[in-house]
Amino acid sequence: QVQLVETGGGSVQAGGSLRLSCATSGYDYSSDSNCMAWFRQAPGKPREWLGTHYTGDEQTIYADSVKGRFTISHDNSKHTMYLQMSSLTPEDGGEYHCAAQVGPTCRIRSRPEGNYWGQGTQVTVSS
Repeated sequence: QVQLVETGGGSVQAGGSLRLSCATSGYDYSSDSNCMAWFRQAPGKPREWLGTHYTGDEQTIYADSVKGRFTISHDNSKHTMYLQMSSLTPEDGGEYHCAAQVGPTCRIRSRPEGNYWGQGTQVTVSS
């Protein structure tokens, strides 16, 4: 059973930076069949995918809305994935969730019902 816990949310001014963490248990970072992702959801809006991180080969793809501003990484030794956010705008506010999917192929965006989810952490960006 994979468990995920997000931390690091808070309030920040526009233009600022914030780093979110997603601590995991039961997830194998070395497997090429597994992947993780970050999503966010603002009030009244659908859940938005931000990026998928293929932890086995450390490749990441990003949504256009965050490309160049957000960076996803992980630390095997700490069993943690990170979301480094910079140049934040009020539109980046919302509840941020990490997700994980375990093999055989990564369909973390197209088949979210197969994901393990964290409880979320709130990010507020003030103008």
